[in-house]
Amino acid sequence: MMPRDTPDATEPTTTPTGESRLALVRRARRMYRELIELYPDAHCELNFTTPLELLVATILSAQCTDKRVNQVTPALFARYPDAEGYASARREELEEMIRSTGFFRAKANSLIGLGQELCERHGGEVPRKLSDLVKLPGVGRKTANVLLGNAFDVPGITVDTHFGRLVRRFGWTDEEDPVKVEHEIGALFPRRDWTMLSHRVIWHGRRVCHSRKPACGACGLARLCPSFGEGPTDTATATKLLRMRSFS
Repeated sequence: MMPRDTPDATEPTTTPTGESRLALVRRARRMYRELIELYPDAHCELNFTTPLELLVATILSAQCTDKRVNQVTPALFARYPDAEGYASARREELEEMIRSTGFFRAKANSLIGLGQELCERHGGEVPRKLSDLVKLPGVGRKTANVLLGNAFDVPGITVDTHFGRLVRRFGWTDEEDPVKVEHEIGALFPRRDWTMLSHRVIWHGRRVCHSRKPACGACGLARLCPSFGEGPTDTATATKLLRMRSFS
């Protein structure tokens, strides 16, 4: 069961930072308001025009940068414009087209299986329900939530490596399991915010709050973050760590 749309902020549960549940909800939502100011134009950085294209691009993005995927997909989408195209693809040709995204054999298996499942069970169309999506080859909850939120406007939380790292640093959760993270963070925010929350947290992780050396001294969330100091706190040093370019 997914969390309530509007959580009971006074519920007496243990929080990672030791603050009250109410204080955690208030701090998390203040941090999100700051993220809105920092990244008003945040969006999915995978290029697509149809739900199928986004589903394919998201599968390819596993262990690969969005930039690399976006270099591969124009030719791929032109060659395989629909589910039937992937279902009947010649494996060697498909593997060669996606080789640079890494793990290309496994990804080719997923794409061929995806096309076959869509044709056999869904009339060649991408389903709109999470329960149906996660039954497709190569599709887990993360991929399903990316698809639902960005192609069908169904709110979802995308727990990738950036999102998981940041929400733990923010003290919003101490869970490591992506499904538990998804549910705990979902309980802190109204459902309508989930998709854009995911984008903005991920953008911050890519640009500022890096894995090895976060740019703490140049971070707009510094005053609200319990992990301030994990990276350089000197503004000049931290500013050099920023990566504010587009990843598309």
